[in-house]
Amino acid sequence: MYISRRPYTFDRVIRILFTIAIVVGIFYLIDLLKGALLPFLVAWLLAYLIHPLVDFFKKKCHIRNNFLAIVTALISIILFFSLLGWIFIPSILDEIDKIKIMIQDYSDNEYNIPFLPESWKLFIQENIDFERIAGMMNKEDWSNLVKKALSETWIIISGSVSQIITIVSWFIVLIYLIFILLDYDKIICGFRNMIPRQYRRPVLSILSDVQVSMNRYFRGQALVAFIVGILFSIGFLIVGMPLAIVLGLFIGLLNMVPYLQIIGFIPTILLCLLKSAETNENFWVLFAACLVVFIVVQLIQDLFLVPRIMGHVTGLNPAIILLSLSIWGSLLGIIGMIIALPLTTLLLAYYQKYILHTEPDEKKKSQLPSRNKREKKIPEK
Repeated sequence: MYISRRPYTFDRVIRILFTIAIVVGIFYLIDLLKGALLPFLVAWLLAYLIHPLVDFFKKKCHIRNNFLAIVTALISIILFFSLLGWIFIPSILDEIDKIKIMIQDYSDNEYNIPFLPESWKLFIQENIDFERIAGMMNKEDWSNLVKKALSETWIIISGSVSQIITIVSWFIVLIYLIFILLDYDKIICGFRNMIPRQYRRPVLSILSDVQVSMNRYFRGQALVAFIVGILFSIGFLIVGMPLAIVLGLFIGLLNMVPYLQIIGFIPTILLCLLKSAETNENFWVLFAACLVVFIVVQLIQDLFLVPRIMGHVTGLNPAIILLSLSIWGSLLGIIGMIIALPLTTLLLAYYQKYILHTEPDEKKKSQLPSRNKREKKIPEK
């Protein structure tokens, strides 16, 4: 596609300004209606993630009824997460009790950690209230929290009309989700037919590229983050860290956003302090062992997981990555940070192709995994 260098006549400038005004108006309208649109957008995102599973049950399990395939997919997801909760939650609660005991012992021993600099001990003593933290680490309190939430349901229900509408709207997410999944392919085709015929080919080409990019990055990154979380949990269990499973899965979740897993060092250091206080181990040896876990998992991620699952690295400069995370994060929150890299890469590729009239690096294209060729594209007539 080539954009001709036409002169900027008065008519063309008016058209451009009018288009910009329409786009700004759309964003302003979305901002006004974000409370009503948010449940629909959440349902659409869930439908986008669940639709491949629905297709799997329809094609591989020969479930011809669309509604039955959707119900089967939803039940399978609920059972999967229930199984994870049944496996991990008891051990997590036990670890929380252990952390409470460790915090109390740490406080009773007057912050005595071998080989920890005195300045660190003084800072911890002055800025951290361990008795309050230990009080929060009570298994009974966590159970009472659920009961309290249920008992205060009537207070929420008897609130203002806007609160009631907000609460009810989240229950509508499930209804949205089912209806979107029932007519997923028809909705996609309906969007295609809404595009004017003269713009249909370039717009569908862009949407198809967005779909392939999001499929490759978002679903691939979710799988990478899940595997990384499991690897971190195993590594921390080997080291003997408290809350090893929780810490590992937390760092894996942070891995959905590039460079955000660095935040995992903060709870890791705190848990190393508590472990050192309980067992009188050398803090630096324990922290070095955790650092080895970080390095090994990062090497596995960069050398094996990302090349095999993601297919290729975005190739963006780290400064551009951080800038894109900041911009998209400020616009769309955590979801914006998750989709920042694929959208930024796509925008830069289109800028090179249609504005600078230079093709993107062919070497990067050749690095795409062959499985991407089989990914679905938006149908075009």
